[in-house]
Amino acid sequence: MQRRDISRSLLAAGALAASGLGISPAWAQRVGFKEGKDYVRLSQPVPVSTPPGQVEVVEFFAYSCIHCFNFEPLLNAWIQKLPADVKVRRVPVAFTQAFVPMQRLYFALESMGLVGTLHEKVFKAFHEERLPLTTAPAITAWVEKQGVDREKFIGFYNGSAVKMAEAATALQNAYDVEGTPALGVAGRFYIGGQGPRTMLIADSLIVEARKA
Repeated sequence: MQRRDISRSLLAAGALAASGLGISPAWAQRVGFKEGKDYVRLSQPVPVSTPPGQVEVVEFFAYSCIHCFNFEPLLNAWIQKLPADVKVRRVPVAFTQAFVPMQRLYFALESMGLVGTLHEKVFKAFHEERLPLTTAPAITAWVEKQGVDREKFIGFYNGSAVKMAEAATALQNAYDVEGTPALGVAGRFYIGGQGPRTMLIADSLIVEARKA
């Protein structure tokens, strides 16, 4: 929801990374991304959900964010080429209470094992079909049309998704997320932006995180 400038000098390399060709760790280090300009080092590290020896990357997003919708193909292509020690998880944000129903939608789908089949469809419902999936009734009606058991969904939406949404907002605040999409790396770094350059910065910070 907050557009960042993308350096022209990195667009070509970024497109290669997003297309699956990737970049080497050595190249990522030579780019020389600058702390405070290209990324933020957190003053207080944030707990991660991954075990030692793995690097966690968190994508902060909102279904209502057009930049997040456009970012998804780049992110998915990047994820497919990541090494085994890098784990990505998605975290929906809530900048105001109006975002909470969308947070709970995501976590209900996650709890039901439906992110793989419906996550992209939610984005398309917002930005291509122009459906206002911002309230519980609208969300429930849409989910039911996708062939999901209504009562089972409502159970997760009003149950586990509530606490998961609260935890997501706490994580968002710990990372001091300013806009979406954004990435958190290893509980130590925050990257704003939504273009190929974001992936290049993340590659560089993953290399640094492994050294810790």
